[in-house]
Amino acid sequence: MQTLIIGFGDIGHRVAKLELALGHAVTALIRDKGKIDAAGGFGVKPLLADLDRPGTLLQQPLEDARVYYFAPPSPTDMHDSRIANWLGSVGRAKPAVIVYISTTGVYGHCNGEWVDERRPPHPVTERAKRRLSAELQLSEWGEQQAVPVIRLRVPGIYHPEKLPMASLRQNRPVLRSTEAPYSNRIHADDLAKICLAAARHGRGGEIYNVADNDSCTMSEYFLKVAEAFNMPRPKEISWEEARQQFSPGMLSYLRESRRIENQKMLHELGVVLQYPTLKDGLP
Repeated sequence: MQTLIIGFGDIGHRVAKLELALGHAVTALIRDKGKIDAAGGFGVKPLLADLDRPGTLLQQPLEDARVYYFAPPSPTDMHDSRIANWLGSVGRAKPAVIVYISTTGVYGHCNGEWVDERRPPHPVTERAKRRLSAELQLSEWGEQQAVPVIRLRVPGIYHPEKLPMASLRQNRPVLRSTEAPYSNRIHADDLAKICLAAARHGRGGEIYNVADNDSCTMSEYFLKVAEAFNMPRPKEISWEEARQQFSPGMLSYLRESRRIENQKMLHELGVVLQYPTLKDGLP
């Protein structure tokens, strides 16, 4: 079966590698000309196109294709115009399945409660509102066209090149553990495998929360990383101090607290996590 990846970043590369290993042809929609040669050397057929320019969205292998949509929404509006442009380019083609990576941020602030897929979305940040816009557009289109759409709501992704090492080296403080919000993560390798499982075993129209088994506070995450790499523990400060020292982006993350329930993902998709906890993943 043909595989099309839209948004060829880190997770796109990992998914492509897994699909290629299974003997499937992979095409990747790429906006940056500088990445064309790298994709070809990787074994992926590159397709130069730009989701912000609908006229470039031609020659996509869509009929009966397994589509992974990983591209971020447009940063300039609340209605995700990129996914609207892509859906407008599909025409009469019928993909076999579409897997979309969204964010657990669509749930908003949940006061540290456990959150499963039945909880209504209540996004607070602009980035989460854009993701929900994309979800709803894609879900509605899938129902109208009878194309299975599986939405994965994903928390923070970590891997060897995506850890808060710079923050720890610069001795930046963290919020006091007793005041810190709960946060959730998934290792990039596990997420790539979950994407493949969703494409094969996910039920059309369904939402699957994605997370490992290690929900902890954001401050505990920083402390665990520091311990794993034998780095000094960051200083813990109060909320009042944090408001004065942290960036607006970091403060927005700290204002939301939730613990993501992953049982539906584990049971329905048949996922066995390679890194179920940070203790497994950080080494």
